[in-house]
Amino acid sequence: MMTEKSSLIDEIILGDAVKIMKEIPTGTIDMTFADPPFNLKKSYGHYLDSKQLTEYNKWCEEWIEEMVRITSPTGSIFVHNLPKWLTYHSYYLNRKAQFRHWIAWDAMGAPLGKTLLPNHYGILYYVKSDKFKFNDLRIPHPRCRSCTGLLADYGGKKKRIHPFGVLLSDVWTDIHRIRHSSRRDVHPCQLPTHLLERLILMVTEEGDTVLDPFIGTGTTAVAAKKMGRHYIGIDIDNEYVEISKRKVREARPSRINGCYVSIFLNRIQTIRSKDYDKIEPFLKTERLKINGESFKQLSLPYFISIDEQLASATKTETKPTVETHL
Repeated sequence: MMTEKSSLIDEIILGDAVKIMKEIPTGTIDMTFADPPFNLKKSYGHYLDSKQLTEYNKWCEEWIEEMVRITSPTGSIFVHNLPKWLTYHSYYLNRKAQFRHWIAWDAMGAPLGKTLLPNHYGILYYVKSDKFKFNDLRIPHPRCRSCTGLLADYGGKKKRIHPFGVLLSDVWTDIHRIRHSSRRDVHPCQLPTHLLERLILMVTEEGDTVLDPFIGTGTTAVAAKKMGRHYIGIDIDNEYVEISKRKVREARPSRINGCYVSIFLNRIQTIRSKDYDKIEPFLKTERLKINGESFKQLSLPYFISIDEQLASATKTETKPTVETHL
């Protein structure tokens, strides 16, 4: 029996992911994202992540089937896992949806012996039709950590570079695993919130609904709320559900001048390209020397504080629209 989607909106639900997704009407979710247990014999509270190969893949196909079914025709499907398991997931997904990308993001692993050093996690990106939602994203220009100079050599094309940053590719080296214990919850495989914010900005619009069937300690739900989207989270562990609910209650929208942006440690990580003109007046700037006589103004990934904005407005006698929520 199907459940009205509205009754699940903005809820973190305790229960089995497959069973609960079966209650959701077909084609009603704008973005589905799964970060399942990796079958590495880790303990996730009440769940031991240890299955035989055939059993694990059969279980994965069950929740993938439901994710595809409930995703809307204009929506997107993301599955995060180790490359080994993604090869199995993609084989199954290729029969159910349309492949868009294999996104690789920086995640240094430990040497395993007789193998290349594991250095990335993968995110499979699929859609259900040719009418999928998509926003071009920009990330700040890569810079030297010591001198803050641009790392890329633009040569004679410096005049043509975008003031804020480059268009996003399918290799993400600017987002890393959470290494500091002070930023971690009790979950053994917690993802960075700004990783999910980037995905959400890329394929959804304000007011859309994002579902995560393995919500863990709430990263996807927190990211969705910060980006002005609705969420549905599911987890089988009561402790994780309670942590998720607390974190979501504390989350606040992340906006600059009405535009949702992803920010980590007071540095902008991701913006929608089409929002740049509205965000630009609220960003700090610097001059880039092109040659001996000309300069180009760049926008830094740091926002001007409200006090700085008001001070500037006092000098110019023109008050800007101050709406910065971080």
